[in-house]
Amino acid sequence: MKRRPTFLLSMLAFGFAFFYVPILSMIVYSFNASRLATVWGGFSTKWYSALWSNSKVIEALMLSLKIALVSATIATILGTLAGITLVRMGRFRGRTLFSGLVTAPLIMPEVITGVSSLIFFLLLAQWIGWPAQRGFATVTLAHITFSMVFVTTIVQARLLQFDRAIEEAAMDLGSRPWQVLFDITLPVISPAILSGWLLAFTISLDDVVITSFTTGPGSTTLPLLIWSKVKLGVTPDINALATLMVLAVGLGVVVAGIVMNRAEARRLADERLAYRTNG
Repeated sequence: MKRRPTFLLSMLAFGFAFFYVPILSMIVYSFNASRLATVWGGFSTKWYSALWSNSKVIEALMLSLKIALVSATIATILGTLAGITLVRMGRFRGRTLFSGLVTAPLIMPEVITGVSSLIFFLLLAQWIGWPAQRGFATVTLAHITFSMVFVTTIVQARLLQFDRAIEEAAMDLGSRPWQVLFDITLPVISPAILSGWLLAFTISLDDVVITSFTTGPGSTTLPLLIWSKVKLGVTPDINALATLMVLAVGLGVVVAGIVMNRAEARRLADERLAYRTNG
C-alpha cells in the first residue's frame, strides 16, 4: 500500500519532466550568447532584439495571426451551429450523413486533408478561375474545415449536459425561440464556445501539414518559417521565437481560465437566485 503512491508520484513526475524539461531548456538557451544553440556562451538577450529587426519573421507572424483569428472565428460560428443542430434537431433526415461530414476531419490524417484541399483548390481554379494563387484565403478555408470539428465536439458535449428546464421555463414565460437562444442558451454555453475558439485558434496558429499544401509563394506562415529554419539547424533566434510563443499561449490560457471561471461562477449564482426566487 505504501509503494503504490510512490510509484504513481514517480510516474507523474516523469511525465511532467518529459513534457516540460525540453520547453524549459529551450527557454534557457534562448538567452544564450553563442550562435550555437546547444553550447552555452553566456547570458544575452540579443536574439530577442534580432527577432524584432527580422522583417520575414514579423510578416510571417502577422499572417499567421490573421489566419488564426479569421479561421477560429468562422469555425466557432459554424461549429456552434453544427453542435446545436446535432443536439436539438433530433433525428432529422440526413443526420447521419451530416454528423459524418462534420466529424470526418477529426479522424482523417492531416496529410489526406491537405492533399484533398489542394486538389479542390486546383479544380476550382480550373473551373471558375479562383483562386488565382494559393495564399491567405485558401489556408483560412482549409483551417476552418479542420478546426470546426473541435468546436462542434466541445459545444455538443456542453449541450448534452445542459438543463433544458431553463429554456422551457423561459418559453412558458413568453420568450420566443430566438430569444431563448440568445438570452439563455448561448450565455450558458459561452465557456464551451470560448474553449472551442481558443482550441481552433491554437490549431490554426501551429499547423504545418495542411498549411504546406494550401499555401503558395509569398504566403509563408510562422510555423512554415520555423520549419524551414529548423531544417538548417536550430539557432538561438528560433529558441527566442518559440519562447515568445509559449509565453503568449500561456498568458492566453490564464486569461481565458479567469474569464471562464468568472462566467461559470456568475451562471451558478444566477441559477441559485432563480431557484430561490421560484421557491
